[in-house]
Amino acid sequence: MEGKSYQRLPRVKIREMRDDYMKFELRDTDASVANALRRVMIAEVPTVAIDLVEIEINSSVLNDEFIAHRLGLIPLTSDRAMSMRFSRDCDACDGDGQCEFCSVEFHLRAKCHSDQTLDVTSKDLLSSDHTVVPVDFSDSAGMESSEQKGIIIVKLRRGQELRLRAIARKGIGKDHAKWSPAATVTFMYEPDIRINEELMDMLTLDEKKAWVESSPTKVFDFDPKTEKVVVIDPEAYTYDDEVIKKAEAMGKPGLVDIIAKEDSFIFTVESTGAVKASQLLLNAIEVLKQKLDAVRLSEDTVEADDQFGELGAHMRGG
Repeated sequence: MEGKSYQRLPRVKIREMRDDYMKFELRDTDASVANALRRVMIAEVPTVAIDLVEIEINSSVLNDEFIAHRLGLIPLTSDRAMSMRFSRDCDACDGDGQCEFCSVEFHLRAKCHSDQTLDVTSKDLLSSDHTVVPVDFSDSAGMESSEQKGIIIVKLRRGQELRLRAIARKGIGKDHAKWSPAATVTFMYEPDIRINEELMDMLTLDEKKAWVESSPTKVFDFDPKTEKVVVIDPEAYTYDDEVIKKAEAMGKPGLVDIIAKEDSFIFTVESTGAVKASQLLLNAIEVLKQKLDAVRLSEDTVEADDQFGELGAHMRGG
C-alpha cells in the first residue's frame, strides 16, 4: 500500500544488571535488528588493548612472542575508548600510533631475587593513563585484593627478569579478538507456551508426571494439590521438541502449543570487564546508529556515484 510506514519502535526492558553481566528484553522488532545488535556488541564496539610490545630483557622460560600474545589478551578498562582515535586515523602522530590521543603506554619491570617463584601479573603493568589499566577481577571473584593478584603473565625463578614497554591502542573485535569487549552475547526468541487443558485432563497422574519429566529442562511442573501441570519457567525451554514428541507418543498430539514470538527476544550479555555490560549495550546502539547513518548517506549519494563511479564509493569506505 502506497505511503504505508513500516517504522517500528523497539523497546528494551532490563531484567538483571551487574558490572559484568546483563539480561534484558528486546521487543517490537525483528531478528535482523536483534542479530545486528548482537554482532555489533561482539565485534564492533571499540576497546583498548595492548598492540605493540618492546621487550628489553626477558630471561623467563617463555619466549618474547608468547609474552606479547598474553599481554594483548589482558582486558584493559576502556571507558574512554569511544572518544579515542584509531591509530591509523590519528593526525597528531601521523598514524604512528604512539601519542596521547590514540594510545596508552605501559611499562613492566620484574625480577626474582629469592628462591620463591615470583608471579608477574597484570597488576605489575604500570600505565601512563590512570583511566586505562588492567581490569581488576577481585570484587567479582569475591576475593580480597591481597588474595587476588591479577592475571598471571609469567612466573620467574631466582635471577630471571622481565622488562618491557607496551603500547595499547583502540581497536574492534572484528580486527582481533583481544579488542572484543564481550565474553559472550546470546539471544533467544521468547517462547509462548500454552497447554491444552482438555487433553491434559484426559491423562492419568502417572502420565502427567511422565510428560513433565520428558522435558530436559525444568519448564513444567506437576502440582499435587490441584493435580494440574503448570508452566513454571517458559524461558528454560530450549526448543528441543521433546515434550511435543512425548505427547504424540502418548497419543495426544496438540497437548501443548509452543510458539516462538518473532518480535520478542531475551538477551544475555557477559562483559570481559573492559567496559560495563550496561555501557557495552549503549555503545553498541551508538555504533549501530552510526552504521545506519552511513547507509542513509550512501543512498543520498547515488547520483554522486553515477558521476564519479568507484571513486565516490571508495571515499565513503565502500
